Amino acid sequence: MAETASSSKIKTSRWSLNGMTALVTGGTRGIGHAIVNELAGLGAAVYTCSRNEAELNKCLKEWEGKGFLVSGSVCDASSKDQRQKLMENVASLFNGRLNILVSVFAISFSA
Repeated sequence: MAETASSSKIKTSRWSLNGMTALVTGGTRGIGHAIVNELAGLGAAVYTCSRNEAELNKCLKEWEGKGFLVSGSVCDASSKDQRQKLMENVASLFNGRLNILVSVFAISFSA
């Protein structure tokens, strides 16, 4: 049976994250980037971080252009001090309320 436009809308409207908050580490590349897109596209306010400031700024402009509510900061999640600062930023921005946490770590292999 072919899916009609109206049934497609019903399925889409069923999935809403309006009013939810999310933190996605490593959100500027690969699966992290896709997760930020999906969460923000479903209406969540998303905070992300990256070790690369230029890459982060590029992605933030991309998301702003799509009308997504995404903010972020430079952070190396492997550093305890930087993780602490990240959580302070997120707690301040979201008034201490975090609904979704996605931790994406990049693994590098050298030959």
